[in-house]
Amino acid sequence: MATISRVYPQDAVGSRPIGQSPPRREDHRLVTGRGAFVADIALPDALHVSFIRSPVAGGKIAGCDLEAARGRDGVVAAFHGGHVAHLGDLAVNPILGPVAATAYPVLAHDHVLAVGQPVAAILAETAMAAHDAGEMAEIDLDDSGSVACFTPDDESGFSPFAKRWRQGDPGRAFADADHIVEVEVRHPRLAPSPLENRAIAVRYEPDEEGLTVWLSTQTPHRARTELANILALDPARVRVVAPDVGGAFGLKASLYPEEVFAVWAAFELRRSVRWTASRSEDLLSASHGRGLLTRGRLALSESGVFLGLEAEITAPVGCWLTNSAAIPAWNAARILPGPYNIVDFDLRTTGIRTNTAPVGIYRGAGRPEAAMLMERLVEEAARRMEIDPMELRRINLVSPAAMPCRRTTGATLDSGNYPEALSVLVKSAAYADACRARERRRGQGEIVGIGAGFFVEPCGTGWESAAVRLHPDGTVVVRSGGSSQGHGRETAFAQIAADELGCGLERVTVQFGDTRDSPEGIGALASRSTAIGGSAVVMAARKALEKSGGSLTPGCAVEASVRYESGGEAWGYGCYLAQIAIDPETGVLTVEKMTCLDDVGTLINPKMAEGQIRGGIAQGLGEAILERLVYDDDGQLITGSLMDYALPRAADMPLVEVIHMQTASPVNLLGAKGVGEAGTIGAPAAIYNAAFDALAPLGVTSLPLPLTACAIWQAIQSSDNAL
Repeated sequence: MATISRVYPQDAVGSRPIGQSPPRREDHRLVTGRGAFVADIALPDALHVSFIRSPVAGGKIAGCDLEAARGRDGVVAAFHGGHVAHLGDLAVNPILGPVAATAYPVLAHDHVLAVGQPVAAILAETAMAAHDAGEMAEIDLDDSGSVACFTPDDESGFSPFAKRWRQGDPGRAFADADHIVEVEVRHPRLAPSPLENRAIAVRYEPDEEGLTVWLSTQTPHRARTELANILALDPARVRVVAPDVGGAFGLKASLYPEEVFAVWAAFELRRSVRWTASRSEDLLSASHGRGLLTRGRLALSESGVFLGLEAEITAPVGCWLTNSAAIPAWNAARILPGPYNIVDFDLRTTGIRTNTAPVGIYRGAGRPEAAMLMERLVEEAARRMEIDPMELRRINLVSPAAMPCRRTTGATLDSGNYPEALSVLVKSAAYADACRARERRRGQGEIVGIGAGFFVEPCGTGWESAAVRLHPDGTVVVRSGGSSQGHGRETAFAQIAADELGCGLERVTVQFGDTRDSPEGIGALASRSTAIGGSAVVMAARKALEKSGGSLTPGCAVEASVRYESGGEAWGYGCYLAQIAIDPETGVLTVEKMTCLDDVGTLINPKMAEGQIRGGIAQGLGEAILERLVYDDDGQLITGSLMDYALPRAADMPLVEVIHMQTASPVNLLGAKGVGEAGTIGAPAAIYNAAFDALAPLGVTSLPLPLTACAIWQAIQSSDNAL
């Protein structure tokens, strides 16, 4: 469980705050029960919402009778789709170009599009009264013409976006190739599963004819903008507060129909309103992650040089589009060919609308899919050509001299030393010894394997805001346009400000998450908060110091506000090595050890960075061996509770060694790169490759994800050399 810092060791106590690991200042408040999550917000007079949801994946709403529900004790109002059909649509990021028009029904009107879609809503004095009244509602659905749920083999559905990138002459590369390998990876659909479910509390402000909205969100300013646009309100009438947020992982990046309804109802009824999703509601109707189908072909010379790459990405997007619906499809394609020097490539990506819950960004958002496809191709090529996979990687990695490496996808690998990273990993993991031990154990009848995953990840572009105020008593207040969902942002931003101002951490207070008190900003997305949000804090601190004459002097009272724009996109990278064993009788896969090397640029807090990596590994392990949301042929979700959807537990975690490298990025003031998504990118590819390596002696050439005991056991039994 070691941590190694190669370039920028943790400074001794008393030196500059950046690079040290002080205790997270948030933790004492949270572990002693003094946190304030949405459910903790006191609204004694609030009405509680219960949603009546579609039991079918598609059909016509023939009738909606809510009279019996309205007559129940404690019920104040009941609404159906007709009441909110006039509301506007959610904005969708056009990162892949114009997005074909898709409906954003707050409550289904005329038709339902997925199981779990809200059709009607009951508001009552208590949550139980609202739920019980919902049982009295009569919804008449004609599903005789409903559309069956999308499967990865069905690519005939409506496509809201698509794009293709070509560079060089991939056709000639494949024509000249001595070897061509092909792989296909079907990623399971995943539930992001933060500890705190979706939740909203809305306080009606009669004096202002406005609202205060406490929302469990990653993007409070964007949420306010979207609410104002959808409801046709002046944004000044809506204040959004993101209090303590119990995890998000991308699930809370977009605005949901249930949240829009709660705000609309508060205005309509002039009452406070609240709603907290159950775990089953989140599994059923919150945005899912992954689910992509990726196919790739890699062309190689006789000496193992990568000549060309062809890849095709198909991404389900669900029945309505989240704000970031196109991001996974975009990232999964544009990141390719990852860390490798491939000049000739042809990359295509397509989004497919499906009769399911929406599919949006989930920790990694296309990065794990890109890494998995590329790394499967690399290991298949190494096996075909009987070359050590680490050596094959080494001869094809982009060199430091080639940085910045620009591609037609718009990606520019900005900095780093990929060959050195691979060399450090091989040495630190004692790779040669591990390979010898693998062969020895195989000779004793064990099924064991080693797999690697080298990846690059975009992490930090665009803008963010910050303000720094120096008070006469020597204290400092930092206000950020960003937000936090458990990242330790208060601690990291305090370190950054204290480092720039030359003061102690105890003098710095950090505020964010309230659209009334914080400068307008983007929020916590895409591993950008430290690189971009932290750089905004640096710039604001420098301007405040300049105003104060260059030092923190007694009696000084100044403030500086900035909108920081990065000079480009920072690209982190890493290489993970997994060692696994498989029980031949049960198919149970055990990850025995994982060695992880990450270059995240300037390390602000090494201990928090390690925590982010370990957390990402836990989620990456879940994707690789446990987690999968399953719809049947009628579009029914059959993994609708945690009894059916398997999340990783502490006992599932392997021994993990974390190694830090630091190559400062030239495109932001801190030189920082992201780390929050690294573990979800490198771990699944390494585990998947290790499983193929373990089962290759048995002739297994195909494995589904996740690598459940049942899936592996079946692969063993059907292999050419079944035990």
